[in-house]
Amino acid sequence: MTNFSGIIPPSVSNLTSLKKLGLGARGFSGGLPSSIGNLKSLSALEISGMRLVGQIPSWVANLTSLTILRFYDCGLSGVIPSFIGDLRYLRELVLSSCMFSGEIPSHISNLTQLQILLLYSNNFVGNIELSFVANMPNLIALDLSRNNLVVTDGEYNSSLTSLPTIKVLALQNCSMSKFPNFLRGQDDIYWLDLSKNEIEGAIPHWFWETWNDIMFMDLSTNRFTSVGYTSSLLPIHIDKLFLDNNMFEGYIPIRKGSATILEYSNNMFSSVPSEFSSHLIDVVLFKASNNNLYGEIPLSFCGGTSIQILDLSYNNFSGSIPSCLMENVNGLESLPLKENKLSGEFPDNIKEGCSFVALDFSGNWIEGKLPRSLLACKNLEVLDVGNNQIRDSFPCWMSTLHELEVLVLKSNKFYGQFAQSLAEEKSKCTFPRARILDLSSNNFSGPLPQNQWVSGVDVKSMAFGDPNTSLVMQHELPNSGIYAYEYTAAVTYKGRDTNFAKILRTLVFIDFSDNAFDGSIPQAIGQLGLLHGLNISHNFLTGPIPSQLGQLRQLEALDLSFNKLSGEILQELTSLDFLTTLNLSNNKLVGSIPMSPHF
Repeated sequence: MTNFSGIIPPSVSNLTSLKKLGLGARGFSGGLPSSIGNLKSLSALEISGMRLVGQIPSWVANLTSLTILRFYDCGLSGVIPSFIGDLRYLRELVLSSCMFSGEIPSHISNLTQLQILLLYSNNFVGNIELSFVANMPNLIALDLSRNNLVVTDGEYNSSLTSLPTIKVLALQNCSMSKFPNFLRGQDDIYWLDLSKNEIEGAIPHWFWETWNDIMFMDLSTNRFTSVGYTSSLLPIHIDKLFLDNNMFEGYIPIRKGSATILEYSNNMFSSVPSEFSSHLIDVVLFKASNNNLYGEIPLSFCGGTSIQILDLSYNNFSGSIPSCLMENVNGLESLPLKENKLSGEFPDNIKEGCSFVALDFSGNWIEGKLPRSLLACKNLEVLDVGNNQIRDSFPCWMSTLHELEVLVLKSNKFYGQFAQSLAEEKSKCTFPRARILDLSSNNFSGPLPQNQWVSGVDVKSMAFGDPNTSLVMQHELPNSGIYAYEYTAAVTYKGRDTNFAKILRTLVFIDFSDNAFDGSIPQAIGQLGLLHGLNISHNFLTGPIPSQLGQLRQLEALDLSFNKLSGEILQELTSLDFLTTLNLSNNKLVGSIPMSPHF
């Protein structure tokens, strides 16, 4: 992508010997000059990233020497014109991520030299039979994903009809209801995407024996009920396997050889094969959340020497957290075990060099104290231990974890005063990067921190504007090309229990509700200019509402209810343009309720 701008000059046609032309700057205006059609020597034309209107220009028909034609992400619409079928030298046709519509015309099959046909992410409609590729013997890549098509096998005799040898086949969201027999004999495929269809029942047995090696296989978001293979060990090497969002039952299937991504979440799998550990050597991500897995967490997971993300959340695992997982000697970075039935205390054996970035143990029955060995995890960004039975004082000792952004301690048995924690642990108790701090529904008491509040949630230190920082807190897997694992957190926001499936780095809120805090609301809170939500309800706070709250220009939700606040209701709240949730009830406030169109 370049920074060129302005109108593409018609004089481009003077480049009579030009072989390749690529126009991909969003700054161009005025459309494509018809004089491009005079470039009779042109063999490759690529138009991308421009905001064009209308159909594919008619002058493209004059470019009879084209072998590559690409229009993608450029705003064009309309049907595929008939002259495309006359460009008989085309080897690559890409019409994707635009607004093309109508049916895919039969004259496409006239392009007998075609090797790559990518028509994904448009508005194409109608029924299309995969047998249409029989007239394109050189085709190796076909992508019809994300249109309004209904794709079926079509009528052909596999023993009599010669089909091209496909290597890349993507049919995501193509309203397929049956497993395509077209795949029989397509043993050169290394990229297969049948996700987001309506295929149901068992995967055919022959499917797993068609290939020895495949790089990418996505069968997610269908209605499969059975893997369709008698053994839990699949006779195929798959580097990236996605079986999530189906209705699979029984054993989690494992593939022979190594893999980097194994996605089994949102099914009804109930057990893990005993020989599992020997097939985890190269796995980087293993996700089996929201299944029916039960019993103790298998120790075999500790044998995955390359695992960076292990997600076993939303299952029925019981017993204690395996100490070998917390020991973290193999580079495990994210360990979501939320919403199981885990009990006992946290293992306190984390070693120096810990690589944990995100830990989520919320929604279990874990008791005891937070493990002090967490101090070894210098890169920790997310810690969620909400909804457990943990009994401990506020962890001021964690203030040395300078990367910590999300700290959720809600619904436990934490106790004591901030001042007491400061004195006992001789810590400044400052969390310079923290943006989400949920201490609700515990037994904290005493005054709210007067001086530590601002430094405790110093939103000024956040990396806004950093081009290398994603707006979503996530883990990008090495060499995956397509997959990023997004961190989550379960908090109370705007008065509702909320499970953030994505944590935006722009979200900043504090929840100290349902404790026994007393004293006044600190005036220093007015310095938290990027605060979106503040809930300190159900405490014993006294005094007036500080006028500094009127400085919180980004505030969306404010709950001060069920305290002993007194004085005038703060009228400055009417100037907060984003405030949509305000609760001041059950206090000793006087004066008129602020009148604002926002709440």
